[in-house]
Amino acid sequence: MANSSALNGKLVVLMGGSGFLGNYVAQALLERGARLRIAARNPEKAFSLKPLANLGQMQFARCDATDRQSVERCIEGADAVVNLVGSFEGDLYKLMGDAPGWMAEAAAKQGADAFVHVSAIAAEPDEDTRNDYAAAKHRGERMVTEAFKNATIVRPSIVFGKDDNFLNMFGGLISTLPVLPVFAPEAELQLVYVDDVAEAIARSLENPTKHGGKTYELGGPEKLTMMDINQRIADAQHRKRTFLPMPDALSATFAALPGTPMGSDQWGLLKQGNVASGDYPGFEKFGIEPKPLGLFLDKWMTRYRKHGRFEPRLSA
Repeated sequence: MANSSALNGKLVVLMGGSGFLGNYVAQALLERGARLRIAARNPEKAFSLKPLANLGQMQFARCDATDRQSVERCIEGADAVVNLVGSFEGDLYKLMGDAPGWMAEAAAKQGADAFVHVSAIAAEPDEDTRNDYAAAKHRGERMVTEAFKNATIVRPSIVFGKDDNFLNMFGGLISTLPVLPVFAPEAELQLVYVDDVAEAIARSLENPTKHGGKTYELGGPEKLTMMDINQRIADAQHRKRTFLPMPDALSATFAALPGTPMGSDQWGLLKQGNVASGDYPGFEKFGIEPKPLGLFLDKWMTRYRKHGRFEPRLSA
């Protein structure tokens, strides 16, 4: 595949490439023969990828995305750039608003062929919103498209995988607690498999003539409520659990408390749901058929069962 790919031998910079999604994007690009520079605040988190690369195919750079000079240094010589930076903490407007614009400007100055900006379905149509995360994402999209006219914007729903922080957080709680609260129990999510998102990003880079200048919303093949997801995880663990739907007012109060695992921005996004609007193209334009959660969940939840793969159904 590497010999036939348009990315073969090209230098692709993955900004924020040491995270969960970045790991899979890197693998998709290495398979295509691309040379990678993984730029991140803690690039050593991606050192596990080294055995997958040929000699000289991968390099690492320490980068502070809130420092424009640091961003520009990391993008020097790039043939293509992918921005994967995202957070619910810190200066969100600089990290996910201004910084993507700096990256896009630097990529344009370097003469890069392609720029892919990973945003989120949560991005708001304007910045006049109480949700700083959504507003920052929207600002980042605008800054990118102004600086790099042929940029591709990718808006995935909540991304899942065997090593994610979403399914595994709920998996751990459900394996431990007999009774669990469910926040926004009727909120619909369109969970999307990490390999599918990584493949869409790689194909965007391979063909910027086709995919550049467009925005894509990437959602999975089914819409599940938070209550559905919790119950599916419990079933996959072969456990009986009691799930208590939580009132919105109580959930909002919990999210506003310091030190909780869910902040107010996260609660606001969860409450409104996370599904593709239908106003933008999706996986079909990449020739990708997204995979459902059910294809993997039983296997991934095996480690949370008391007796592993030998666990009988409906364990306590």
